[in-house]
Amino acid sequence: MFNRARYQFGSFRQKKRAKGPNAWEFRYYEIVDGVHKRSHMTLGTVAEYPTETAVRKAAEAFLLKLNSEVPSIVVPRFEAVIDRFVTEEFPDRHATRMSYQSNVKNHIRPKWKDYPLDKVKAAAVEQWLRQLDLAPKTRTHIRSLMHSMFEAAQRWELVDLGKNPISLVRVKGGSKRRSRPQILTNEQFYEVLEFIPTKYRLMVLVAQCLGFRVSEIVGLKWEDFDFDAGTVLVQRSVVHGRVDSVKTEYSQDLMPLDPALAALILEWRSVSVSGGLAGWVFGNPATGRPYYQEQIQKRFLKPAGEKAGLGFSVGWHTFRHTYRAWLDDTGAPMTVQQQLMRHASIQTTMNVYGSAMPNTKREANRKIVQMVLGEPRKPTGTG
Repeated sequence: MFNRARYQFGSFRQKKRAKGPNAWEFRYYEIVDGVHKRSHMTLGTVAEYPTETAVRKAAEAFLLKLNSEVPSIVVPRFEAVIDRFVTEEFPDRHATRMSYQSNVKNHIRPKWKDYPLDKVKAAAVEQWLRQLDLAPKTRTHIRSLMHSMFEAAQRWELVDLGKNPISLVRVKGGSKRRSRPQILTNEQFYEVLEFIPTKYRLMVLVAQCLGFRVSEIVGLKWEDFDFDAGTVLVQRSVVHGRVDSVKTEYSQDLMPLDPALAALILEWRSVSVSGGLAGWVFGNPATGRPYYQEQIQKRFLKPAGEKAGLGFSVGWHTFRHTYRAWLDDTGAPMTVQQQLMRHASIQTTMNVYGSAMPNTKREANRKIVQMVLGEPRKPTGTG
């Protein structure tokens, strides 16, 4: 019986298996009903961890959690914080999670995994970020992720409160793009549209008429439309075939649906096979699921831009950038533009200047639809 908690390092032993290499068994104590009881877990094989030093590193994140209520007598490596953060703090949204995983795997872990936590210094991190051959925005994301890791380390009492070195790290030009977004003219848009297969053409028209992200377009269901009220509700996204929530809380909104665009969408429902595929507006007849937008961009959008002789690459986000630029051309007030774009980063501006009236919002959107459609051009057949 133990009278007080003490820091555990645990012990390791190799355990024979009927088949395959020996396995590492990690033995430790846990408190059950106030009593310390011996427990164990298998961490991997000797093929994965040839030495006890290697397997002890693998157990470090678990040891942090095991000793969470005991004053630390060792300084953990940053990789232990990374591992625990990945397990406990990663977001549920698939697209965001994938982005985090990519930054951890390709950048943060390779560089910082063996550093003791107290040796990760602001100046070194800032210099490292400066040398990465990445866009400033990507480097800002990496910096933010490391900042969140140290915030978690403070909650786990691995570092003192207020001692987050990443708070001092700067990323020059972090809010700037490497290059200016490409904007289409009205003529260029229709030149590109001519080379888009009919079954994807309405997706492009929705992208340009409403400024939706492509993940939101492929995530549309017929239940999201209220054709009598002239509205469409953005409430889900689909990325890599996985249904998920929208990008931010501000992305979920009720948006105006102009009658000219509504007519095209209703016609699509009457002639398209996808009209009966589990409610998806743009369902793939081969799978009954939403299309993979990446493949449409690779196989059709980019070649369409090349065939149109634009001199720059066309992707799904080209239409969102163009929508934003065309809103400027309509003279739409900035608050209206912000609401139509559903940008989380401009929420403060919207709070200062107030919400746009629905009719003003609808009129600004109608001008965009008229720029795109003019005399309504209807998709015929399913291509």
